[in-house]
Amino acid sequence: MTGLLVSPAALAQELAGEPGPVLLDIRWRLGGPPGLDTYREGHLPEAVFIDLDRDLAAPPGPGGRHPLPDPAAFQEAMRVAGVSQDRPVVVYDDRDATAAARAWWLLRYHGHENVRVLDGGYQAWLAAGLPVSKADPAGPPGDFTARPGHLPVLDAAGAQDVARTGLLLDARAGERYRGEHEPVDPVAGHIPGAVSAPTADNVNADGTFRGAAELAARFAVLAGGADPRGETVGAYCGSGVTAAHEVLALALAGVPAALYVGSWSNWITDPARPVATGG
Repeated sequence: MTGLLVSPAALAQELAGEPGPVLLDIRWRLGGPPGLDTYREGHLPEAVFIDLDRDLAAPPGPGGRHPLPDPAAFQEAMRVAGVSQDRPVVVYDDRDATAAARAWWLLRYHGHENVRVLDGGYQAWLAAGLPVSKADPAGPPGDFTARPGHLPVLDAAGAQDVARTGLLLDARAGERYRGEHEPVDPVAGHIPGAVSAPTADNVNADGTFRGAAELAARFAVLAGGADPRGETVGAYCGSGVTAAHEVLALALAGVPAALYVGSWSNWITDPARPVATGG
């Protein structure tokens, strides 16, 4: 696997060459405002806007609020954005990669081997004094072929099994895990046996990822002091978006992990599935 992150300075150097990596702008926020509006106010030069709800997920349904997109639809969206099989891709969002990680994960899951996340996102790019643009890029279409299955996934039964026998991490904020506050889904709580691991703790105050050693130490604590590399590890969140951020942080720490794509929004569709609350 290629490197997972790239700094603004290193990316600027790469973009000075021809051809540079394809840039995908994944700015998105649950409940809005629309990421496209933010993109039009300014973005990395030649970056293409990707709509998370439209391009990186199928319509909401029994599979959850952000099910996996149809491979053919995902392939078409990536080709329109200029993504090719043998050209590097860099994805970014506004700051902390909680949305960009979804694009990173999906591209890797569908077989692209050279995808990185801009560490610190658009805000880090601005802080470095690097140029931005309001122009819509007009690059040629790509030739990316979506081949699903290159990263592990979990369904509800698999997530339950990992919670019992391995380490299942809940990437949502602690109050949602504990069932104290649920602003999105109709049922509050968590999968029994899951461990609270908010994605906010994966990053520094400026939105850049914590170092690999820090992340490894964090996940070891969450694993009860054991080395999580020796366990089966999975991650989930509300709808499978921020859990991809958890999978990325785990990868930075050297821990392979499966993503429960349907996450909590899928888990609660079956009232027979147990729900836990509290810490």
